[in-house]
Amino acid sequence: MSVLTTLFQDFAARLCSPEFLLDARHADHPTAFSRCRKLPLAMLVAIMLTGMRMSIQAELDTFFAHLRQQAQLVHEVSEQAFAQARAKLSLSAIPGLNDWLIARAEKDRFVPRWRGLRLVAADASTVRFGLRASHVKRAALADQILFGLFLPGPDLMLAASLHNVHERGERQFLFEHLDRLSPDDLLLLDRGYPCRWLVAVLNDRAIKFCMRVDNASGFACVRTFMRSDALEQVVMLPAPNKRDALDYECPRKPQRVRLVRNVSPSGEQRVLMTNLFDEELYPADCFAELYHKRWGIEEAFKRLKHRLNLEHVTGLTQQAVAQDVAAKIVCDNLQALVALTAHADADLPDSQRVNHAYAHTALKPLMPILLLGRRIGRKVGKLLRAMLDLIGGRTYRHRENLSKPRTPGRKPHKAMSQKNC
Repeated sequence: MSVLTTLFQDFAARLCSPEFLLDARHADHPTAFSRCRKLPLAMLVAIMLTGMRMSIQAELDTFFAHLRQQAQLVHEVSEQAFAQARAKLSLSAIPGLNDWLIARAEKDRFVPRWRGLRLVAADASTVRFGLRASHVKRAALADQILFGLFLPGPDLMLAASLHNVHERGERQFLFEHLDRLSPDDLLLLDRGYPCRWLVAVLNDRAIKFCMRVDNASGFACVRTFMRSDALEQVVMLPAPNKRDALDYECPRKPQRVRLVRNVSPSGEQRVLMTNLFDEELYPADCFAELYHKRWGIEEAFKRLKHRLNLEHVTGLTQQAVAQDVAAKIVCDNLQALVALTAHADADLPDSQRVNHAYAHTALKPLMPILLLGRRIGRKVGKLLRAMLDLIGGRTYRHRENLSKPRTPGRKPHKAMSQKNC
């Protein structure tokens, strides 16, 4: 509880700091946020971080009502003023806040370790933004791909980026984010990632990995392993081709990997490829649980799309869309830290999980006060305590190995006029 209170205090101080002001100014507006206006920088960012799901004016009026701790809506800033202010906000401002938040979560020990390693899952998801016809410059594309690096333990999104659906693919997106990983990280990947050059790059950078690989991957050694009865086997993958070795600056040498057989609860045979060779520290039977932790990133995409309405954007430009995505990721990360604290304070068993949807409902009215540093002290401490008690009392039973297959169907574009109220 005290750790969470201090975290929000420091986060609020960060929003008002001169360092954040320098990072937040758009390159085209070097003097932005200098004058004293109705919507200063800290307030602008705080509004965006509350998780905007309704119309812009409804969100603004609700925000100022929560800031004054009253039920009646307050019309203090117009939708046009919000649009003008956010146009002066740089694209790196809110992702920089997320980097600060992740570093703080590491410092406060919210991020656990798996056998001494930090787990990082990587995946991508298609997003279909609810846009309307527009003649604005640099208008956003309706269909884009959201790539993310995710920390499964505390349910925190480490980093994310938007990409054109016609770009080279998820392996390329992962390659562009590899600088965020260290030798103490363990990368968890699904079956769409295995290839010769990626394995060579990860081994060359000393990045540990565990990825699913199947018969369609093109590796003859994997097909041979699947036909055998072996539980695990160390094999050599062919070297990357000359073009990939040049493009990705990886060694053109055969790569040594370990294959581990895994049987899913439904009886499906799976093969996991890894560069963790120590059989005593990483026995074959530990990889089933390890790979299952990757599913957290799928749940994170679902939360962002459905609970935070990621695809309902508040602007038509690519800059506005990127800002909305970054803000909702920070909002989801703050909710995850609150849910973790509520779970720990309530001393819940592993079979009980905190309801994240209720956590968002309980946290949102307090966000204006917490993010703007208003009345930080005993009163806010009491509000946080009451909120954590509420969240800790709203749980659900977690059932292991429960499968709910998706219903296939075409995903529609949401109408901008049909937002939540």
